[in-house]
Amino acid sequence: MARKDLWVFGYGSLIWHPGFDHVETVLATLPDHARSFCMRSIHHRGTTAHPGLVLALDPHPGVACTGMAFRVDPGAHEETMAVLRERELISSAYIEQVHQLALADGRQVDAVTYVIDRDHVQYCGGLPLDEQAAIIARAVGDRGPNRDYLFNTADHLAALGIEDAELSWLARVVRAMDT
Repeated sequence: MARKDLWVFGYGSLIWHPGFDHVETVLATLPDHARSFCMRSIHHRGTTAHPGLVLALDPHPGVACTGMAFRVDPGAHEETMAVLRERELISSAYIEQVHQLALADGRQVDAVTYVIDRDHVQYCGGLPLDEQAAIIARAVGDRGPNRDYLFNTADHLAALGIEDAELSWLARVVRAMDT
């Protein structure tokens, strides 16, 4: 019997640094969720004393998030899930869920997603964009400056033809702060 495909949805850093073997990538859309800087980062892009911001999927009916779907190498399902859980569930601010994605080629697949827990202390949805920019411009964590995370994500989304007006605005403003 064939093993069921494992798909993972990337909407932020997974797009440019998945960290696991995959055999297929396809543009994909997740309905009823928004990509936003709604999670305080106290590990990767900030510290407990000076939190940064990272992207999360925030449930919003009627909104859709376009990103990248990765089909995992069939022999690497367990290893991939272990890597993802170590990376994404570091502080329990994300909830691992499976959601149906619409792939750009017309297929529908179920994919592992990491959605923000709005009841978690790191949730900070609704911060004004100028406040987000100020936080991102100064925060640094164990994976480097928060601004690098923003720039890499915004640049990769643009290269893929994915429009994200808020990320584009944030990248423009934070780059201007660097000059």
